[in-house]
Amino acid sequence: MDTVNLTIDGRKVTVPADATVLEAAEKALINIPRLCYHPDLPPISACRLCVVEIKGDRLLRTACSWKVAEGMEVITNSKVVRESRKIAMELLLSRHPMRCTECVRNGSCELRAVADQLGIREISFEYRERKGELDTSSPSVVRDPSKCILCRRCVQTCTMVQSVSALGMESRGYDVWVDTPFGKGLSEVACVACGQCIDRCPVGALYENSHIQRVWDALDNPDLHVVVQTAPAVRVAIGEEFGMPAGSLVTDKLVAGLRRLGFDKVFDTDFTADLTIMEEGYELLNRLKNGGTLPLLTSCSPGWINFIEHFYPELLPHVSSCKSPQQMFGALAKTYYAQKIGADPKNIFSVSVMPCTAKKYESDRAEMSSSGFKDVDAVLTTREAATMMKQIGIHLPDLPDEEYDAPLGISTGAAVIFGNTGGVMEAALRTVYEVVTGKTLEEVEIKAVRGLEGVREAEVQVGDLTVRAAVANGLANARQLMKKIVAGEAHYHFIEIMACPGGCIGGGGQPVPTSMEIRKKRAAAIYRADQAKTIRKSHENPAVQQLYKEFLGEPNSHKAHELLHTHYIKKTVYQE
Repeated sequence: MDTVNLTIDGRKVTVPADATVLEAAEKALINIPRLCYHPDLPPISACRLCVVEIKGDRLLRTACSWKVAEGMEVITNSKVVRESRKIAMELLLSRHPMRCTECVRNGSCELRAVADQLGIREISFEYRERKGELDTSSPSVVRDPSKCILCRRCVQTCTMVQSVSALGMESRGYDVWVDTPFGKGLSEVACVACGQCIDRCPVGALYENSHIQRVWDALDNPDLHVVVQTAPAVRVAIGEEFGMPAGSLVTDKLVAGLRRLGFDKVFDTDFTADLTIMEEGYELLNRLKNGGTLPLLTSCSPGWINFIEHFYPELLPHVSSCKSPQQMFGALAKTYYAQKIGADPKNIFSVSVMPCTAKKYESDRAEMSSSGFKDVDAVLTTREAATMMKQIGIHLPDLPDEEYDAPLGISTGAAVIFGNTGGVMEAALRTVYEVVTGKTLEEVEIKAVRGLEGVREAEVQVGDLTVRAAVANGLANARQLMKKIVAGEAHYHFIEIMACPGGCIGGGGQPVPTSMEIRKKRAAAIYRADQAKTIRKSHENPAVQQLYKEFLGEPNSHKAHELLHTHYIKKTVYQE
């Protein structure tokens, strides 16, 4: 690899020839302030806070985008650099409301952190509120244009990473702002509710539609039996909200924390992840044997379901009819579980803790009430669950280890890997192999479908059948596969798609920041959790076996279809 040598603030640095000045500075342990820059996105040099001096150049250059050169001399802290950054930051602050204590990003706001780094104590410019009204129309994402600092991270993410383009730039010059097409609410355009824009926003201009008060009200109601389920990816991320390193596996402390919030039972979404494998795996086998529509597309990610409903409704027959594990759990909580404890379903309040903002939208879908009651009554993001714990003084790292309640807290290693891209595929193949062949799968780690690449393809031998599989994470990558199906070029049997980069570990409801390095650490923790499990195949889960014996009969039975399956609908890009 070609390298170059340069000097930054008198320190000699050697970096790859294609590196930027910002990357070189980081190697030299020099922290250059920035706001529009994000490691997952191409630099656009919008905020002008990372400007530096380069010897021999009459202009200041943006470190995030300017490439290094042999012998370059960079100064990051000269008077002209400091003055330029100060003016740029004051201009940003002059359009940003100073309502920090009431903001969801209080304590994690990048704007405030950089202003503090630059020593801003006064603003020379008159405050002028930015155009746009608060948009609370979406069940998942709230947009507050008044807080926007025009970093364009959300626009880049929605357009380039997710290929949705529900957000874009409007007007020009001093009056430019971020808006939806034709100024409609997020619920009226093709927003898929994935929340990736929230993760990228450095301030509080985008945040989740909170269910915290809804949950507190339920917990305070003595007439309600309140149960909670936790998604696989939450256990490897929530520790970050309490200062723990990325990738900390805190399953048992998470259980203890939720129990201290007052939930009557703490269950695991992994239980219904195992159940999903049974239902979806048998659905795949049925399609393979009986000439059903192929490839079968997974239906666990509600952001992905929104995407296909908006952009490729003609491909809906390919989508599995299975509900997501969250919704399966909710349906069982108000039927199977209610019967086991002798409770009236109307008095059971079902809460989920999810890494995903689209789960809020999913829980509100009219189709998700097959038991006669709403499957899931409230959805907390990982961030919201941490907020609730902090509100009553819980410090997660200090808690003892506690176990989930039975029977809906019993799960396998196959279920926990749902949190990673490729996990649903791997879990399904572990079960399908043994169902088809009648033989024990000795090597359960199917590494061909693992990884964080955008699209991965694999062929897995299952008896006499070669299963052709594809895995995609991030909706721009999903779009590639959909185009291949439409063109008749996708010769797969099974495709797993997760809306968020990296899968649920990178969900829109996870702690911020989230970057590729953080995703890798969370993913590694998920696989450690799988390896630690005694049972690693969904069909061997004794609680799931008992569920079928006592209640459902068999996979894909009539009762299973009534409670655990659903249908999806065509949506227009702009809702009527």
